[in-house]
Amino acid sequence: MSNLDEFLAGERLDDVVFYLSDAYLDDDSRLREVGTETAGGVRLILDGETGRSAFQAGTGMGAMEFAKTAMAAEGEIARSLDDGACPFADGPDADDASEAPEADHDIQFIFAFAAAQNEEVGGLYAEGDVVHAYAHCTCGESYSHKWVVGDRDD
Repeated sequence: MSNLDEFLAGERLDDVVFYLSDAYLDDDSRLREVGTETAGGVRLILDGETGRSAFQAGTGMGAMEFAKTAMAAEGEIARSLDDGACPFADGPDADDASEAPEADHDIQFIFAFAAAQNEEVGGLYAEGDVVHAYAHCTCGESYSHKWVVGDRDD
């Protein structure tokens, strides 16, 4: 079982996943040496503290601040944590260039972590461990997606 499979199965609750697209990441970035190359970028699965530091170094922003911003919009983030569908691709504000349908809507980076089941909190958390994923798009917008471990097969 790969580290990603273990993470998605809720077996790595202390780790985070950090993905950077090839377009966002410099060709000579050190992150390419420590991450796993994917079709469109590099995915790293690191312990929480190291992952948050790598995220800050790679993006220039704090992971939790980014997550709070991204929570304002729900989108689709692939279970592979290296792709997604920006909810602003068909935005209602056609006057806004960042939401125009012809704008590029490719993932620049993703940050994800999993939270343990917590029946006291309720909602999704009562159902099982929950994966929280946050993405930043080339259009400049950020969005989130969360799911209960085991509930997705994509």
